[in-house]
Amino acid sequence: MPGVVGIHVEGPFLNPARKGIHDAGHFRALDDSAIELLTRPRKGVVMVTLAPERNDVAAIARLVAAGVIVSIGHSDATYEQARAAMDAGARGVTHLYNAMSPLRHRDPGVVGAVLEDAKVYAGLIVDGAHLHPAAIRVALAARPIDRFMLVTDAMPTVGAATKSFVLNGQPIHVENGVCVDANGTLAGCDLDMAQAVANTHALGVAFEDAVAMASANPAAFLRLSHRIGSIDIGHGADFVWLDSDLRVRGTWIAGKRIV
Repeated sequence: MPGVVGIHVEGPFLNPARKGIHDAGHFRALDDSAIELLTRPRKGVVMVTLAPERNDVAAIARLVAAGVIVSIGHSDATYEQARAAMDAGARGVTHLYNAMSPLRHRDPGVVGAVLEDAKVYAGLIVDGAHLHPAAIRVALAARPIDRFMLVTDAMPTVGAATKSFVLNGQPIHVENGVCVDANGTLAGCDLDMAQAVANTHALGVAFEDAVAMASANPAAFLRLSHRIGSIDIGHGADFVWLDSDLRVRGTWIAGKRIV
């Protein structure tokens, strides 16, 4: 499909303690068969979110060696376990703060390992619900801005008139801009990337930095800067036109206007 650069496998190599809306009944550890499946010849990028404390470091290193992008998420890892995964090649963390062990002064957890590290990439869900503005500002003050990426965590309600859907047999609905189940558990966002950029800029982030967090930075994370992420000679003609109010005026994929 034009515009699709790969696939993100967010599971099943996760920790039930930080499962979020995921069905823990399907969780398992990385094994030879999973590694073989994830490292098959492919046309696009493969990204895997996993909990390092539930998977062998050697298995993580095998994925990395095969070109799979490994990201830490849905994890209750200790600082040491997160650090070991990063040393094995884990390149980022999926939605920083959410569904991961927090920073405590004697137990820094995944969040502490990320805030300390200047190299790994960190996704942020800036929707006004997943993260407190102060938590976002602390993260941005602690690390280089070019290592942050905006994540929509978008679900089928985005751009749709119907603001409900079914996930794993559970009804999900939009409530105050976020998707929740009947118990109020977060199940993704009703957020598009243009609004994520606008929300980030509204927090005081420079416009060019907010735009980079939605484009150049994730392209670098995916090792696709030579193809996407900026308007440049030789890059594919994929871009979104925003007006002065940061509303979408048009979207082009492969040089063809689709919206």
